[in-house]
Amino acid sequence: MSEEISKKKIEAARHTAAHVLAAASKQLKPETRLGVGPAIDNGFFHDIDVDENWTEEDLPALQKKMEEIKKMDLPIKQREVSKKEARELFKDDLFKIELINEIGGDLVGVSEMGDGFFVTLCEGGHVKSTGDIGHFKLTHLSGVYWRGDENKPQLQRIFGVQAPTKKELGEYLGLLEEAKKRDHRKIGKKLDLFTFSPLVGAGLPLFTPRGATIEYELEDFLQSLQEPFGYQPVFIPHITKKALYQKSGHWDKFQDDLFHVRGKSDDDFVLKPMNCPHHTQIYAARQRSYRDLPLRYSEVTTVYRDEQAGELQGLTRVRAITQDDAHVFCRSDQIEQEVDSVLDIFDQFYKAFDFKLTPRLSLRDPKQPQKYLGDDKVWQRSEDVLRELIKRRKMKVIEQEGEAAFYGPKIDFIATDALKREWQLATVQLDFNMPTRFGLTFTDASGKEQTPVMIHRAVMGALERFMAILLEHYAGALPLWLSPTQAMVLPISDDQNEYAQKVLGELRESNIRAEIDERGESIGKKIRDAEIMKIPAMLIIGKKEVKAGEVSVRDRKGNKGSLALEKAIKDIAGRIDKKE
Repeated sequence: MSEEISKKKIEAARHTAAHVLAAASKQLKPETRLGVGPAIDNGFFHDIDVDENWTEEDLPALQKKMEEIKKMDLPIKQREVSKKEARELFKDDLFKIELINEIGGDLVGVSEMGDGFFVTLCEGGHVKSTGDIGHFKLTHLSGVYWRGDENKPQLQRIFGVQAPTKKELGEYLGLLEEAKKRDHRKIGKKLDLFTFSPLVGAGLPLFTPRGATIEYELEDFLQSLQEPFGYQPVFIPHITKKALYQKSGHWDKFQDDLFHVRGKSDDDFVLKPMNCPHHTQIYAARQRSYRDLPLRYSEVTTVYRDEQAGELQGLTRVRAITQDDAHVFCRSDQIEQEVDSVLDIFDQFYKAFDFKLTPRLSLRDPKQPQKYLGDDKVWQRSEDVLRELIKRRKMKVIEQEGEAAFYGPKIDFIATDALKREWQLATVQLDFNMPTRFGLTFTDASGKEQTPVMIHRAVMGALERFMAILLEHYAGALPLWLSPTQAMVLPISDDQNEYAQKVLGELRESNIRAEIDERGESIGKKIRDAEIMKIPAMLIIGKKEVKAGEVSVRDRKGNKGSLALEKAIKDIAGRIDKKE
């Protein structure tokens, strides 16, 4: 069985499991009104409205009813019916009626489980019968607004996981339990990295000195990689007139996600949700020659998006988003070289983290051209350029329709973390549209005006989200170079404090982030506390070490024995330089 067929079969099983969940709810609560129920990564969910809400304690009863429906091995039949017949079938379910009214044409898809046992509105994509849905477990539920609109009714979203075999399900449930332990919100609190305040607002994280250290280390590392490629820093304001986004095309698509700003002027202002339109205006401020290109602007800055409160989640979904953003303005003949350079930066950056990266060519959905800026010719050209580059670099790439930015195709990099979860991280995007919309030009060698190409690039994406991924991937035990405190000096008793202070000073002189624990606690407790704070290097000092001018080194793997102070510091500094 090919990988593509296997993937479709798993998706069909999960989609059908969502229908079995809906049928189980109907069996236990006949008044159940149904929203959507798709397959998702590792499982499924269904949005449900009932008179008396389901609770976490009810999930075992729903699970049991689903198991009963699975054992019934009911065949799944798909057919098309007229809208009139569909409205009669679902007359008691206003959510289905709303969907029917929005579907184009005279016919709609209907899925039937058994002989009238359960019928729902659906375009298809199921296994043959309920007995083929594999192994599953309901995990949790949450509140959601119908179609994500807070002005519409609130439903319950019930989640489940699914796998073809009992063993695979067990392995995944084990990963879920591990994920709970590694929740970055718990780790962030325990390690004193960030906090949230109701006075500041939901989705607006506040980083402590320890958390800010991680962000600055990431920024400095990226800057050290991109500077040799000619990237220059720019700095832009955090608010703008809405006219900027009307010109760029963002307004029509994203105006409901923006924070609006009131001022004394008659102009309408918003907090910036992205940076690319601002950077076009830096380019447009002067006449440009072909000799000036490429121009590479980079900036680490915060953008703001008015996410719904129910969708906010720790650092992975926030309203203030710090981006490592860069935009390259270049000639058409420079595209390949510039994208090549971007991919080189990606390679160098991610060598410092043990992620498995999978590139994806994100293309537009040809069935929905209205979602994108630009004509077919421009899009075909953009996609062909990226395909040719991928071919030349001999990259194994997955192509995915419908994942492009609305202004151009892109190469996204998907990381698989320690819990086998996938995250979209680095991205490089090709844009022939925005320079045209803003009338950007340069003068070519013959004196004619030409339009530059714009390349959008992010290495980490959102720094908040990237930090959350790192904390969960490493279970809080960040690499030495990235740890807020890289070394902890631990004197066994007060008699060693003077020498311990000397050790601390020499560590800091070597640009090692170090602290000292001079509390009157036992050395065992000091070590345990340092381990809880995920300190990567501990330098323990007793009478013997003071006399010999040494330190006893302990890392996350255990005791490393005594070393001369100079050698211990040199070893730590060397590991930091190597990004270990």
